[in-house]
Amino acid sequence: MATVAASQVKLGDKIAQDVLTPLGSVLFHKGKVIMQREQEILHAFMVAQVTIESPIDKKDGEEAGADKSQDGAKDAAASTKSALVEQYDLTVVLLKKVFKQMASGGVAFPILEVRNQLECLLQYSQDYKLLTFASHNVPTEDYLYHKSVMSALCCYMMAQWTGLPKKDWVQSALAGLLHDIGNAKVDSNILNKPTKLTTAEVEEMKRHTVLGYQLLKNVAGLNEGVKLAVLQHHERYDGSGYPLGIGSEKIHPYAKFVAISDIFNAMTMKRAYRKASSPYLVLEQLQQDSFGKLDAAYVRTFIEKATQFHNGTIVRLNDDRVGEIVFSDRNHPTRPWVNVGGTIVNLANERQYYIEEVLSKSGSQ
Repeated sequence: MATVAASQVKLGDKIAQDVLTPLGSVLFHKGKVIMQREQEILHAFMVAQVTIESPIDKKDGEEAGADKSQDGAKDAAASTKSALVEQYDLTVVLLKKVFKQMASGGVAFPILEVRNQLECLLQYSQDYKLLTFASHNVPTEDYLYHKSVMSALCCYMMAQWTGLPKKDWVQSALAGLLHDIGNAKVDSNILNKPTKLTTAEVEEMKRHTVLGYQLLKNVAGLNEGVKLAVLQHHERYDGSGYPLGIGSEKIHPYAKFVAISDIFNAMTMKRAYRKASSPYLVLEQLQQDSFGKLDAAYVRTFIEKATQFHNGTIVRLNDDRVGEIVFSDRNHPTRPWVNVGGTIVNLANERQYYIEEVLSKSGSQ
């Protein structure tokens, strides 16, 4: 081990002792690998010294004279590739393959393969944190697959949060995973277009709901709720949605889950034509949309659960200050108290400020 000035910590260095915030919370646990984001957080919290593993502490098997930055990158990849992320990546790969199969046609929907992989992913759903999990640098052509896998995780949790029977949990996740399957039949040039769609292109894209329902309507192993979610996830509480323009009483609960998770994940993901939105701002947008557009009770539950354990999260405010969430007012769950260099910023009172970006969960690996 070696104790060095925080300014001397390099990319790929591994922390050997817990790093604490000025208030005594764990900023990074032992074993955390330093990447650029971690360097920024150390600087923001004015951490003076960090104890890191010295070269002699590293795993046996490293070749003498190997490039340290490469070793650091390998260590980082091994450290950050959690079981959740591994299964997430495998699910994305499978879903991409399924989309291509459905686009080509003439192939039965591989429901057993899809369900088996999804269940492998759901084993680690307890590690999925809505506010801090992010797929970085997703290629434009892979956007739908990542959004769908994250929606599967969201819908799985929402089924539990809203008290649905256990038999509905995996089916809800399938609804989230497959809600955009109809896009396999939509022109990829429209789906990946980086500029505003024409009226005709918008109408073509809207067809994905009906096309998806047609693809899945005869698939055994999917209950009717999954198929309705594929058809109805763009319907809205007040009847203003599509394709049928039905009201809340006719929208299946799975479809209501998908509507919420689809909006959340779409807005918090980076696109070619815009940066990712702050999850806190997106939650506020969902709150506004719950008046007439989305199921208000489900939105309230989603927001409460998403922000339930966010104390200790390191965030950047819209004025570029970095701080730590230290208290949550349950009446204003998207506007917690943030400790910025010893000064408490109450975002519920100081409305000109908001959380621009979630940097990391305090102590997360």
